[in-house]
Amino acid sequence: MPGELLLEDVVVEHGRGARRVRALDGVSVHVAAGEVVGLVGPSGCGKSTLAKVATGLVPLTSGRAVFDGVPVERNGLRRRPRPLVRLQMVFQNPYASLNPRRRVGSQLEDGRAVHPGTAPGVAELLEQVGLPADAARRFPHEFSGGQRQRVAIARAMATGPDLLIGDEPIASLDASLQAQVATLLRRVALASGASLLFISHDLSVVRLVADRVVVMDSGRVVEEGPTEQLWRQPRSPFTQRLLAAVPVADGLGRIPQV
Repeated sequence: MPGELLLEDVVVEHGRGARRVRALDGVSVHVAAGEVVGLVGPSGCGKSTLAKVATGLVPLTSGRAVFDGVPVERNGLRRRPRPLVRLQMVFQNPYASLNPRRRVGSQLEDGRAVHPGTAPGVAELLEQVGLPADAARRFPHEFSGGQRQRVAIARAMATGPDLLIGDEPIASLDASLQAQVATLLRRVALASGASLLFISHDLSVVRLVADRVVVMDSGRVVEEGPTEQLWRQPRSPFTQRLLAAVPVADGLGRIPQV
């Protein structure tokens, strides 16, 4: 079953000489086929850098990144190898990742062209993310922030991905929408058979969507394990502090309807 991501002993350094900074220091993360993994940690810990390594947006200093047996190399001017097109990213700012001058339908058609005849139609893609078919005729600025993120998810799904990476995909949304969009991303990914690496600093939302959680701090993995096990019996003092800071609300364990 496709959709496996292996990041092994990943090191990423920025700058030169005395100004060299190590953003990732020997990070290893595995996402199995059909699995939802949550990657959590405070701002600046290296989560987004790791996501960009996985998609070829940031080069490795050392270590390796492999998707379904294919090494992930830095994106250049050449077209990405076809197997790597099935690895898609949903970014934090949906408006910045959508072309403001093109209608939503044409942007979804671009994704569908990757695997013509196999990807869902535009109307079906919009339906999957809870938008009406006539949304295809509208421009990105005509949607709310939550709706734009749904469009971004639909566009990522248009390529028929085997793995989705959500890089803080709910951070720019109102608190009332965050859990809805997170659970939507999980539902859409799993319904299509895709794996999901969900990146967030919000542990309460990650608990709703992830089968397994990886905790990062200062460019390193400090703990990982099944979600409920890590939640109830955290081993790392850092994870314990993170969990202690999570607000407790009624119905936390319930997944909201989307």
